[in-house]
Amino acid sequence: MSSTVLLVAGEAYPLVKTGGLADAVTGLVQALEQAGVQVRLLVPAYRGVLEKVRVDTTWPLPDLPQGPARLVAGRCRTTGMSYLLLDHPALFDRPGCYVDENGQDYADNASRFAALAHAAAEVARGLPGLERPTIVHAHDWHAGLVPLLIKAAELPSVKTVLTIHNLAFQGVFDPACIDQLGLPESARHAEGLYAWDRLNFLQAGILHADRVTTVSHTYAREILTPEFGCGLEGALRYRGEALVALPNGIDDELWNPATNVHLQPNGFSASNLGNKARWKEHIQRAFGLTVDPGSLLVVSCCRLTEQKMTDLTVEALPRALAEHPRLQFAMLGKGDRRFEEAFTRIAAEHPGRCGVRIGYDEPTAHRLQAGADMLWHPSRFEPFGLTPLYSMRYGTLPIVTAVGGLADSIKDPGSHAGEAAMMRANGLFLEYHDVDGVVAVLARALQLRSREAVWRAMRRNAMNGAYGWNQRVTSYLDLFETLSGDGMLRDPSGTRSRTQVPPSAASA
Repeated sequence: MSSTVLLVAGEAYPLVKTGGLADAVTGLVQALEQAGVQVRLLVPAYRGVLEKVRVDTTWPLPDLPQGPARLVAGRCRTTGMSYLLLDHPALFDRPGCYVDENGQDYADNASRFAALAHAAAEVARGLPGLERPTIVHAHDWHAGLVPLLIKAAELPSVKTVLTIHNLAFQGVFDPACIDQLGLPESARHAEGLYAWDRLNFLQAGILHADRVTTVSHTYAREILTPEFGCGLEGALRYRGEALVALPNGIDDELWNPATNVHLQPNGFSASNLGNKARWKEHIQRAFGLTVDPGSLLVVSCCRLTEQKMTDLTVEALPRALAEHPRLQFAMLGKGDRRFEEAFTRIAAEHPGRCGVRIGYDEPTAHRLQAGADMLWHPSRFEPFGLTPLYSMRYGTLPIVTAVGGLADSIKDPGSHAGEAAMMRANGLFLEYHDVDGVVAVLARALQLRSREAVWRAMRRNAMNGAYGWNQRVTSYLDLFETLSGDGMLRDPSGTRSRTQVPPSAASA
């Protein structure tokens, strides 16, 4: 019998998504299944999630410290992917995943995600008809207590992995919350549960997981330094060789411009880009821009935060538009109200040149990246950077900063490189992080676009890159098999259909 891997996360596409974490965990699950691994994914049943699945089986969880709940096994109605859902209405039946309608963190987030960790520990202990996992893979702070609880449960046959998708979000809470977590006495005083006199879910996971992973090689090095370590660089250095880099991937099929459902019937490919021009015109019309096939259409599709350098973008954009008459800018996103208002103001001041849509939806995101010439995606730090990979699959060249996973994925020989070197590039780096730097990199982009052979080569490099999970999953398989020690993680056939819920599973 093959071993089972249980993934635990705060969100998963398409059930619920606030950012790249949802895409990453779903992509990993699919890649593991295709490699023949029996895998399950546990997420909270937020409001509306149960309506998106066909329920197969339920198990009562009467003894959760945060109150009775149930575990639901079901399949997504649109994708057929299987999930385990923690159904606890008092904790999760409310607007949003982590914040309320005013953008404020829910006051009981410590209890909410402690409950998720307790549910994972219950699965690890064993439920009737549900195979116990050999590996429990926790993602980000939302699952940070999972390694601690499994260690406290004394389950030596269950190994734990914690993946850090974004070290800046740590699950930090007032120490008074400790009684809400339902921790056994041995865990209440465990090493790492507190950092700087505050409860810290992520540090607890870092110090108690059997392995800690990050999502890119450069980010793994960066987080060992005070500049990028967010106060946890000491804990990460302490783990030594237990900290490894396992790069993310993307869903090559979902982000295939020839077949993506949101682009039909006007799909395109690296060898046939005709419909990309149609999508450019579509975006220009949809965002109120002047229809101009010769313009440089730069788009942004991200959270409006200082991490994404939105403060610099809104400062530099008016000057960039003034100095580059063929530049157009379209933005889809939401976040800091200051930045939302600033973008709205810039669009009003530059009709036909700048278009803004506050919010987010998947169809528009796909079409925006399909129609653009370039993606604007600088970051002050970036653990991996999924959006630039999406854009490259669609033939849209990214402009990024050389940090984290962006430094690993984007190839730019520099502003002084000759034509031969640029024909091996797939994007541009923002070399100077100020207004002059923004104006300069956009001038460089306009110049490159006028050199047809170079532009065509860069676009081809971007579209033909190997970004998919199938190229990345082997590293996860090797790690899981090393930890499980039984060599039985993968099914001997090498393939497995979507995980089946056993017919003998107990119902309630």
